[in-house]
Amino acid sequence: MRHRRKTVKLQRDAAHRRSLLANLTCSLIQHGRIRTTLAKAKALRPVAEKMVTLGKRGDVHARRQAVAFLRHKDVVKQLFDEVAVEAKDRQGGYCRITKLGARMTDSAPMAVIEWTDRKEEEEVEAEVAEATAAE
Repeated sequence: MRHRRKTVKLQRDAAHRRSLLANLTCSLIQHGRIRTTLAKAKALRPVAEKMVTLGKRGDVHARRQAVAFLRHKDVVKQLFDEVAVEAKDRQGGYCRITKLGARMTDSAPMAVIEWTDRKEEEEVEAEVAEATAAE
């Protein structure tokens, strides 16, 4: 029986799975939106949300915990300075998963995972245009 075991194994051993989730989390932090399989997106969401919670805490110990998991100091800096600041008013639900359908080659269900508080490029350009027009 499962007995409340929550970890999705993704057909990998523990070290490979941890490395995969760390790399996916780094890509999500850097790009704001990634396209992956539905199973990986569902496994990634709790990990990414825990990283945002560490970023919202903002203390030195949280930063060290994030570096220990992600292994990239520049990504951790972006997490703490940009992603966590955008999510400061939200109390959870930092990620959104949108199903895309089957992949052409092997019919694997695909999905897009992104930050819910992420500003679209068009919105950013519109804000910049309004700011320059106001000056």
